[in-house]
Amino acid sequence: MDALRPLPLQLDAGQPTPLGVHWDGQGLNIAVVSTQAQLIELCLFDASGRVETHRASLPVCSQDVWHGYLPAGADPALPALGAPGQLYGFRAHGPWRPERGQRFNPRKLLLDPRAREIVGEFNGGPEHLGHDGDPALQPDPRDNAGTALKSRVRPANFDWGDDQPLRTPLAQTVLYELHVKSFTRLHPGVPEALRGTFAGLGHPAAVDHLRTLGISAVSLLPVMHWLDEPRLTALGLRNHWGYNTLGFFCPAPRLAAQPDDTAQEFCRMVRSLHAAGIEVLLDVVFNHTAESDALGPTLCWRGLDNAGSYRLPPEQRDSYDNYSGCGNTLDIRQPRLLQLVMDSLRFWVQEMHVDGFRFDLATTLGRGDSGFEREGPFFKAVLQDPLLSRLWADGKLIAEPWDLGPDGYQAGNFPRGWLEWNDSFRDTVRAFWLGGAVTRGQFAQALAGSSQRLQAQRRMPTESVNYVVSHDGFTLRDLVSFDFRHNQANGECNRDGHGHNLSWNCGIEGATDDPEVLWLRGRLQRALLATLLLSQGTPMLAAGDEIGHSQQGNNNPYCQDNPTSWLDWDTADQHLAQFVARMLALRRQWLPLRPTWYTGLQAADGRQDLCWLRRGGESLNDWDWTQSASRVLGAWIGAPGLTPRPDAPSLLMLFNAEPVDTDFRLPPGRWVCLLDSADDRTMIGVGAGAGANADDPGKLDARNLSASLEGKFLLRARSLALLAGPVSTPLRPGT
Repeated sequence: MDALRPLPLQLDAGQPTPLGVHWDGQGLNIAVVSTQAQLIELCLFDASGRVETHRASLPVCSQDVWHGYLPAGADPALPALGAPGQLYGFRAHGPWRPERGQRFNPRKLLLDPRAREIVGEFNGGPEHLGHDGDPALQPDPRDNAGTALKSRVRPANFDWGDDQPLRTPLAQTVLYELHVKSFTRLHPGVPEALRGTFAGLGHPAAVDHLRTLGISAVSLLPVMHWLDEPRLTALGLRNHWGYNTLGFFCPAPRLAAQPDDTAQEFCRMVRSLHAAGIEVLLDVVFNHTAESDALGPTLCWRGLDNAGSYRLPPEQRDSYDNYSGCGNTLDIRQPRLLQLVMDSLRFWVQEMHVDGFRFDLATTLGRGDSGFEREGPFFKAVLQDPLLSRLWADGKLIAEPWDLGPDGYQAGNFPRGWLEWNDSFRDTVRAFWLGGAVTRGQFAQALAGSSQRLQAQRRMPTESVNYVVSHDGFTLRDLVSFDFRHNQANGECNRDGHGHNLSWNCGIEGATDDPEVLWLRGRLQRALLATLLLSQGTPMLAAGDEIGHSQQGNNNPYCQDNPTSWLDWDTADQHLAQFVARMLALRRQWLPLRPTWYTGLQAADGRQDLCWLRRGGESLNDWDWTQSASRVLGAWIGAPGLTPRPDAPSLLMLFNAEPVDTDFRLPPGRWVCLLDSADDRTMIGVGAGAGANADDPGKLDARNLSASLEGKFLLRARSLALLAGPVSTPLRPGT
């Protein structure tokens, strides 16, 4: 055989479904979508991936699906041809008319958009460009097959045993956002060979930490196969976070201890987390791909069906709408592109057993011809899907409710049942505790589910994903340690990342051994965490915040695959981790703010469900709500989430973000302090602690009321307290 010329193959007709390349036990069914191609060829490669051994034209096109069938053993000299493990790619023939959105170049090997595995190392070389340069933008004549990434046939064969979806109710859900590699890369309890991998996250040492904290669901930063941008590679950096997807159906081998066994390793991780009662959610990126802008590489969609995959400006179809900030935007309006997204979501739920998704820049998914449509095709498709509609019903579809396009900020406008990242909660809580501009009314709104954003849309408080810190921005420790970002290591002259962080360095920028500054930073971290975990909504922690993780002031370490991003377990703040664990136990036992809306009105029995108080014990009046000078207030909760009985105790949540202690006048009756965040060791009423009945957390133990409080409570500076007391009685304004 001439090594430079692949042998021809004759394919049978095959079927147009399922899309992709699938092994049926006797051969491969090949089906790939292109709305404008004139011919598509299947290219087979040897085990090295460098030699194209066979080539065949897909013989039939049915409704934009090109398909064929390759029986196993089609070449008697190569019995493995067409069997599982086969490396392959496509070549697409058609017009080169960029001004019409057509960029076909058969000299470029293309990945299967539905590949279950992608192999090889992308070198970023110019041979992968579909064009030969700017401004000519003519088709590049070089054949890139020898160095191009390849798709590999991988049948689904994982034995899940009795693993089932957990379906944790939203009222009991606590999200924990983490990066698979960063979480265990330096973990001393994980075997060195497994650190920073799916296997490492599934290891008992990692799982035990999550379980001890009380986490119900991990939200993983992108795990789908992604590429490093050439700009980062030139700087000696890598895309660490993974928001540059290339394969929507395959986990990234760079996150696997055994790259040749990536999918199986991912499944074992999910099964391990499920066994511990922890759901697995994926951060998914369906707003753009790794092919970048018009000058980027031709790897898959651009070469197969550019105009049927990407949003192209009507007046300039040789460029791309860029609502993602990454060079291109996938066009969810196209039926076949919508089908790809839906197939990908079903794959991860059905074959990989994930429990839900967080959608990056989710406004893009709802963009129609004239803007965002909350009842657009994507949302309708998910709602009617028998598998994915279950996630909708369980509240495990989470939107990042913005993108970079026109009217991209759509917070509060997603469909009922969808959860949304609540950046308003983040900014309001930061401002309240760290000295930013905020009123007591704004803080109370954030604490009570952001009703101004959600209630008018007939949505529930649990649909607000409350967070103070996420992967994007300062860590919690850095939030109280830096006034300014320090992103010089990213190679963008410190211009990247947020410039407005609502942070406070407590008097010294960065690391210090000053005991007063460290004391203040510790108190503020506990206050911020307590506010988050006791708020009305679905709380989300960022991995490492419970152990004092610092990124040395880098608030955009997307390209820092190094100790900047890796959690340093050897220096972990164990007291803070214990505080978080006890806070979550307190939340589970009491759920101070219920998962339904409060009215502030009195019930027929005279019980008031929620009332906001001044430090003197009076209810807030209209003037009080608008004040930012005073940072002291209380919430008298007559109807806590887990104690709705008429004889259940009421709760009192007190906040003091001022720099001095203050006396807070308590409502009539005897009160027991369940939490005082001013002291990380004070956590009464958790488990069998003082003041609580171990068998019934909604019932105070009379034996412990000798330690109860009456009259006034010393609310210490920059702290939060939670008290349990008598059955609520009516509280009238001004009393």
